[in-house]
Amino acid sequence: MKLIVGLGNIGKEYENTRHNAGFEVIDILADRLNIKVDQKKFKATIGISNVNGEKVILMKPSTYMNLSGNAVIECVNFYKIETKDIIVVHDDLDLPVGKIRIREKGSAGGQKGIKSIMNQLHTTDINRIRVGIDKDPRIPVVDYVLGKTKKADLPAYKEALNKAAEALESSITLDFNKVMNRYN
Repeated sequence: MKLIVGLGNIGKEYENTRHNAGFEVIDILADRLNIKVDQKKFKATIGISNVNGEKVILMKPSTYMNLSGNAVIECVNFYKIETKDIIVVHDDLDLPVGKIRIREKGSAGGQKGIKSIMNQLHTTDINRIRVGIDKDPRIPVVDYVLGKTKKADLPAYKEALNKAAEALESSITLDFNKVMNRYN
């Protein structure tokens, strides 16, 4: 069983903001795998299906970013999911727009959603895919992440979202190390 979590914030006002990169990747992956992400469960919206013989849960927490761990821990406890079978996709200010970075473990790097998940699971050994959103030192971080991607950056941003979804799809059947080697 795989739990694939996309981080973001619920509500119309947050749609298409940089901080919702994880939600956007889940939407792309759901389309690719023909999974409806429409069930309200575990303080999240989820979709469940079998993909190549593997049970896959796609999750978009509805707890807002900073409390994402609350949704994840409920699902993990209910299904008895091992940490190695969880993958989180989220935005990253330290990567340029258009880049993704895949890691098996590490610090939260200031991303409060992944920090919440780490706190709830009591580990930093969480598979993740980070989607670059860059940063602008002239704009406060909160305003920047809750802003929309610049029109000039949209093609690179959309390419990164699609590449992240492709990597996630590969992770269902491939060892995560192989996915890292292929997409990093």
